[in-house]
Amino acid sequence: MSAFTIEPVDPRRRRADRVSRGLVLALTLVALVPLVLVVYYLLKQGLGAISWEFFTTDPSGSFLGDPGGVKSAIVGTVMMVGLAAVIAVPIGVGVAIWLVEFGRESKLAQAIRYFVDVMTGVPSIVFGLFVYITLVTSGFGGTSFAGWKGSVALALLMLPVVTRSAEVVLLLVPNTLREASYALGAPRWRTVVRVVLPAALPGIVTGVLLAVARAAGETAPLLFTAAVVNDTTFNLDERMNSLPALIFQNVGQAQDRLVQIAWGAALTLVAMILILTLLARLIQRRSRLS
Repeated sequence: MSAFTIEPVDPRRRRADRVSRGLVLALTLVALVPLVLVVYYLLKQGLGAISWEFFTTDPSGSFLGDPGGVKSAIVGTVMMVGLAAVIAVPIGVGVAIWLVEFGRESKLAQAIRYFVDVMTGVPSIVFGLFVYITLVTSGFGGTSFAGWKGSVALALLMLPVVTRSAEVVLLLVPNTLREASYALGAPRWRTVVRVVLPAALPGIVTGVLLAVARAAGETAPLLFTAAVVNDTTFNLDERMNSLPALIFQNVGQAQDRLVQIAWGAALTLVAMILILTLLARLIQRRSRLS
């Protein structure tokens, strides 16, 4: 006979476990309902606008004729968000590295964390107004509205998200890795570059993607800084179109064809973020295998 006996599970515990599992499943399904509805309406309303001309032509600005496509909006969104990422990601990751590896519990580090948290909760329109007052109305840079000014506003939105997410990920890196590097004689800066950052890279990339996704869908900052135009331009010193601004402009129109273009632009924006996320996941997987 075995020295150990298996006692039967208390029926009360079994019922409590079943109720808890059912409650969690029900809440999960409820949380998925808005997501499913959003995707359903995007596909239902947006697929009708998708065509080759939709992606290769600029908006015509015509209320009665052919509304055109979203070429200029796609180009503007990619360029402004890309420049915003170039500005915000190095600064945000650098601040996070200093907070975790060098500043730690200093008063300056605590003050920086406080202001980063405050920036996280600031509405996007406030950043748009700030850039509008400081860069647009003052004519800084020789022009009023410009694509690079929209990138500055988006960078201000991305910066706290990148900083906080990178800080959390860096804190999760085990201290044993740092201690092993120090034991081998590596200085702190080399430990950060060669040990800490590679270990935290997947999480940092995820945080950057969250920041990019937030910036790509913002409308108010771009209306105050980059305005809305129809023609495609690759010059960030000029006014630039964007998908959020185009959606905002078309969705309030009484013309059904313009509203359909807005739905198609929304579907395109979601698809762009999805493709970017999939590419980032692929890069993360390859970096782990290498």
